[in-house]
Amino acid sequence: MKVLSLGICLLLLLLFSGFGLYAQEKEQYLILISLDGYRYDYTERFKPENLSRFIEQGTAAQAMIPSFPTKTFPNHYTIATGMLPENHGLVDNSFYEPEKDQVYSMGNRSIVEDGYWYGGTPIWVLAEQNGIKAASYFFVGSEAPIKGIRPSYYYSFDASVPNLTRISKVFEWLQLPEDERPRLITLYFSDMDDVGHRYGPENDEKLQESLDRLDHELGALFEGLKSFDLDINIIIVSDHGMTNVPKENLLNLDNITEGLEARVVNNGALAHVYLEEPGETDKVCQQINGQKGPYRAVKVQDLTYYKSPEKYKNRKGNILVMPDLGFYLATTKGMVTYQNRSAMFQTEVFGEHGYSPEFQDLHGIFYANGPAIKEGLRIPPFQNIHVYPLLCSILDLRAPDDIDGDFEVLEPVLRGK
Repeated sequence: MKVLSLGICLLLLLLFSGFGLYAQEKEQYLILISLDGYRYDYTERFKPENLSRFIEQGTAAQAMIPSFPTKTFPNHYTIATGMLPENHGLVDNSFYEPEKDQVYSMGNRSIVEDGYWYGGTPIWVLAEQNGIKAASYFFVGSEAPIKGIRPSYYYSFDASVPNLTRISKVFEWLQLPEDERPRLITLYFSDMDDVGHRYGPENDEKLQESLDRLDHELGALFEGLKSFDLDINIIIVSDHGMTNVPKENLLNLDNITEGLEARVVNNGALAHVYLEEPGETDKVCQQINGQKGPYRAVKVQDLTYYKSPEKYKNRKGNILVMPDLGFYLATTKGMVTYQNRSAMFQTEVFGEHGYSPEFQDLHGIFYANGPAIKEGLRIPPFQNIHVYPLLCSILDLRAPDDIDGDFEVLEPVLRGK
């Protein structure tokens, strides 16, 4: 009897061991969700039910540090490529490209959908190159043929599409036959960025209202995914945080740059100055800084945020005009727009971003949950360039050699590591 019992025990052990190995070798699915403008402290402050449970059952960082500049397009594309903005080419939400004599603007659909502007290898391109179907219900770069490749399924950005419509499409994609089903899906929600810009990141009432609604919709996603017999991992990130800008802290950029022989492309928290005579860079910096306002002019080549100052240097311009934290640049026309916004939303404070990532207000989030992710793990803040190699690892893809991210930073969040 003892021998029989021992044999049965060994057989059961082998069976369960074999099951464990099989489970680990199952194909992993990955959903990458961006909550635009979701500041690092919102979850702790407002305690959204579904996101809080998601975090408890998975891994969360104290914060995720964006790349410079802390704007939407550069940082979304950094998350998608593992490269700093200065290396992937989207150096700001808008900038001038002398070689094409065009201004890249996130509101210009023909330019946004032109693969010329995008360097690096976005995760959906890498997936498709390796036979993994990808789908995107919005993510920066997903609408453009980068290296001649788009996701198998994608939509051109349309802010009017309800969140639940985007979520229901995820369920449709996952119900496709295996050979048509995407194993990588990206989603984008702008709710917290929208409300943060309108009222600032300290308006608890408006933020709570928006986050409760978003959390309810995310809860529907989380619950619906349980019905699929698939190993689905979810990574939730944000591109940046938000800081308060009182209405009286708006700075008239036209006055600051008056008389300059240059093209100026404004992004609020920084303006790119493209001089007609680059040899006058020092002189122009001195002229702007001599006005002694709550801003400074810095030569692009001297900016410490740029590790590769020569790469895409023409897109960056010769000078950056950078306001102090809590101040914001606006053209004369833009000043009127802000006044109208103030009246429409009955607020004297706005929310803005784009400043140095050294300011904690600009930090975002990283949450992860799924069969490949450890449960109950908390990790310190890290830079967003490191998300990409984690995505590659979950999908069993080899990351390109030219990325700035390092897999070792987030390797500890994976089970078995």
